[in-house]
Amino acid sequence: MNDAGDVLSNKGDDSDGKAADSRSAPGDAGATDRRERDARANGGAPGRASAHESGSPVNGKRPSGERLRIIIADPDPLARRVIRDSLRLDGGFIVSAEAKHGVEAVELAVHYRPELVLMEVGMPGLDGIGACREITTKAPEVRVVMFSVPQDREVELRALRAGAGGFLSKNANIEAVARALRSVAGGEAAVTRSLTSHLVQLLRGTAENGTGMRPVKSPLTTREWEVLDLICAGDSTREISGKLFLSEDTVYSHTKSILRKLGVHSRVEAVAVAGLLRQPKLG
Repeated sequence: MNDAGDVLSNKGDDSDGKAADSRSAPGDAGATDRRERDARANGGAPGRASAHESGSPVNGKRPSGERLRIIIADPDPLARRVIRDSLRLDGGFIVSAEAKHGVEAVELAVHYRPELVLMEVGMPGLDGIGACREITTKAPEVRVVMFSVPQDREVELRALRAGAGGFLSKNANIEAVARALRSVAGGEAAVTRSLTSHLVQLLRGTAENGTGMRPVKSPLTTREWEVLDLICAGDSTREISGKLFLSEDTVYSHTKSILRKLGVHSRVEAVAVAGLLRQPKLG
């Protein structure tokens, strides 16, 4: 099969932007009728999905051939159609719904709780990275994979920090995308080789105490991590104030918040906990 960029240029338009497979979005008055029609079409009882189709574990385990439920989030209806049709042809996925903007992607992910969300970075309104952050907070069991055409290293890193389980090129071959989605659903990360190489270089350039590296999920805000980085580097409140262009009172307030959130009582303890948080989770 051609890569996604080639396929996009050869398909007709699809501008409905509705939930895929005639499945209802939150608040859809025709939900019950459509679910019953879908169930009959798939050979099941009306109003009831099988464990295989619903994504529910059987006897606590997922069947090896079970299809993965996925939401496609992309502002381009043509792109959504190509991805939807390709994943259906693959046979290993059920497209639960489609979203055309970031807020809708969050709402659908929280409503449907699929295994996966495949989302374009450049979503209107709430962008893809912001939507990813909300989804991983509100529905942590849902794994988000970001994708985009432009290769922007900083955007890729921001997506991973926001909780994305992977970042793919929109020009990737659809078979490769399907494999990556299965890997992410299985708990692995899916990133390009160039990004993997960049992450290795970042790790090599990180001091042993982890200064400069931040975990994907953390109770600290970005500003608090900036303050903590400088605390780890041994800077005083006055030095931090000068480097971050903050008042000393503001730095002191951030420091108190950091200690409280990390459950410690001193800067020394905060540095130790920061080192543990920044340790790469291997294996």
